[in-house]
Amino acid sequence: MAIRLPAIRNAKHILRRSLSNCREAISISANVPKGYFAVHVGEEQEKRFVIPISYLNEPVFLELLNKAEEEFGFDHPMGGLTIPCKEEIFIDITSRLAP
Repeated sequence: MAIRLPAIRNAKHILRRSLSNCREAISISANVPKGYFAVHVGEEQEKRFVIPISYLNEPVFLELLNKAEEEFGFDHPMGGLTIPCKEEIFIDITSRLAP
């Protein structure tokens, strides 16, 4: 299995830009263990999930990040990274990625 560096670089860029937009997101991220990052998921009521950075290597997860970028750009009022999909869909996708 080959590692696609452009996709990983793009995902890191999205995370870096979204987290740098809000001081609150940076202070909240202090509660996230090393090797993980936090995302907000939901269409109406958002829920916070802490997920492994290894998900950035997964094409299906990168699609969610691209959807978030299209929806919110890099300047979202919540700060941090928000993924605009139903919580159930996100849980289904991440449960398939879990080792």
